[in-house]
Amino acid sequence: MALRSSRNEMAWSRYGYAVPKRVGKAVTRNRVRRRLREILRLLPVFEGYDVVISVRPEAARASFDELKAELILLLRRAKLLDAPA
Repeated sequence: MALRSSRNEMAWSRYGYAVPKRVGKAVTRNRVRRRLREILRLLPVFEGYDVVISVRPEAARASFDELKAELILLLRRAKLLDAPA
């Protein structure tokens, strides 16, 4: 996965998910999106950012915990986590 972020002037964050067809069929791509949404809902992410998460084909085979660990790593690198997760 890859993560791009940019500050916005709003009181909330917006998230976009780039999940190409190489990841799999629609069912697989939607499952990856749902998992990412749930992970972000559970994490204490700073508000006021536009965040785009680009998914690679390996994410289709990853478990929920593997996706969570990768997303936490990316959010820490971008300094978007409010507290240690």
